[in-house]
Amino acid sequence: MKHAFLDEYSGLESPVHRLDPRAKLVGLVALIVVCVTTPPNLYTAFAAYLGLEVSLILLSRLPWRHVLKRLFIVLPFILVVAAFIPFFSRGGGSYNLGPVRVSAHGLLVLWNVAVKSTVSVLAVIILSSTTPFPDLLRGMEKLKAPRLFTSLLSFTYRYVFVLVDEAQRMRRARDSRGWSGRWLWQAKVIGHMIATLFLRSYERGERVYAAMLARGYGGEVRTLYLYEFGPLEIGFTVLVTLFPVTARLLS
Repeated sequence: MKHAFLDEYSGLESPVHRLDPRAKLVGLVALIVVCVTTPPNLYTAFAAYLGLEVSLILLSRLPWRHVLKRLFIVLPFILVVAAFIPFFSRGGGSYNLGPVRVSAHGLLVLWNVAVKSTVSVLAVIILSSTTPFPDLLRGMEKLKAPRLFTSLLSFTYRYVFVLVDEAQRMRRARDSRGWSGRWLWQAKVIGHMIATLFLRSYERGERVYAAMLARGYGGEVRTLYLYEFGPLEIGFTVLVTLFPVTARLLS
């Protein structure tokens, strides 16, 4: 099983990695909020947001291949929908692209969706790639996030690998029995596999919960928290929060 899914490069050594997760949470969430509330015609502000994120990526020493791979996984799903807006939206004039007429307002909406999605996804990539997931959840708890929410995230992240490993074993067993999947009536095998995986997941969850109760579980997962909110964290939070606000006001 692979246990490096979201936080693959969280073990690197860099000034961003060493920061308290609370500082990164507050700063990057503030960046996302400022970005999504910025009017789409403030191009200088968006350039400043992207410049700040590029600086954080360089400072954190994250591989660009990793960042771009994560970015290109998410963005196509957003842009495929937004790409049709210029052809249906009306207003603000239009442009002729050969036999096709596109709306100027639709192009502005497409730009708005594309740049805000890029900034937001990059912020999430920076946060998840520089912070171990358990520490991130612990930081959320210290920021008074609902314990039920953080517990669900913790269990989901921990056991998704178990379910993936179970699904891979079922697929190997299916293929070893000569399943080809070339005919329509063979699709019911996939349905049976999904149902079996659901039942096994439910049974395993019951067994895990019973084992946790037997060990004194009372609704809280106790882990060590080795971070402190010091001057570096305050400086990072102020910079990442005030820089986008200032860029927006000056644009």
